[in-house]
Amino acid sequence: MDRRRILEGGILAGLGALAAPAVWAQGAWPNRPLRMIIPYTPGGATDAMARLAAQKIGEGLGQTVVVENRAGGNGVVGTQAVLQAPADGYTILGSASTHVLQNLVLKAPGYDPLADFQPVARTGWVPAMLVMDPKRPQRSLAEVVAAAKASPKDWSFATSSLGASGHLAAVAFNQATGAGIEIIPYRGTAPALVDVQAGNIQLLFDAAFALLPTARSGNVRGLAIASRGRAAVAPEMPTVIEAGLPDFEFASWYGVWATRGVAREQVERMHAAIQAGLREPATVQRLAGLALEPVTESIAETNAYIARDVAKNAALLRFANFQPE
Repeated sequence: MDRRRILEGGILAGLGALAAPAVWAQGAWPNRPLRMIIPYTPGGATDAMARLAAQKIGEGLGQTVVVENRAGGNGVVGTQAVLQAPADGYTILGSASTHVLQNLVLKAPGYDPLADFQPVARTGWVPAMLVMDPKRPQRSLAEVVAAAKASPKDWSFATSSLGASGHLAAVAFNQATGAGIEIIPYRGTAPALVDVQAGNIQLLFDAAFALLPTARSGNVRGLAIASRGRAAVAPEMPTVIEAGLPDFEFASWYGVWATRGVAREQVERMHAAIQAGLREPATVQRLAGLALEPVTESIAETNAYIARDVAKNAALLRFANFQPE
């Protein structure tokens, strides 16, 4: 099993390839192609959602948006490349919720994700899901909590990335239950999932689209979805809240950013193009089939959401005594 098998089969097939429009816009901006840098490798949800946003920006502005993957340093390499580009609206960042937390999980990323960048739009979100080693006898989240509290050393959490929603959900689980389960970082979802299947790790929170196929195959046991209500794509899966942990909501979300120096008018035009694209029925339907929900909100609402998200997750990391790497 590899990353492509877990993610690419659903995400990239669902969203399709970037189709850049051939129409050239009139006026001062944009009068040449834009560039979107994605600070991660191709093949995952961040890449696919960024490419979808690039397509919608291109369609809305009547201009080509060239996508460039520049991975490295937990997202730092590509993000720094955007920051170093001229603040003229021609270079933007397509990334994920981990972007706004980089000051909390990295010692010295070389920039402040909140002070140096401004959001153009959030594009979509997907709830976290909890799966477990299928060979364990527990069948429900309540049974897992009881067993883990009784013998925490017999349990461990995998996490695909520090600062990701799965990592934060695991921290919140320990906080809410008092279980104190060890959290072990992996380099991505695929190796973490392999170890859960093998029984080397017992629990994993990660994005629902990445875990649902493996859970439905029986290779891992699906326990719960970390959303307010049941997911339409998996109505059989109970929520963590139903299992007895109040207000337990965690999701991966994706978005587009510009540097702070980019003109407000340019940001607003890109925002409007993305929002119009995300409201298209065909786009909504494709995303729903992957447990992804489009986000349609104003820039002010996005800023408010990010402020709440950062505050919530900073408190969780303090609870866990997390030390930036």
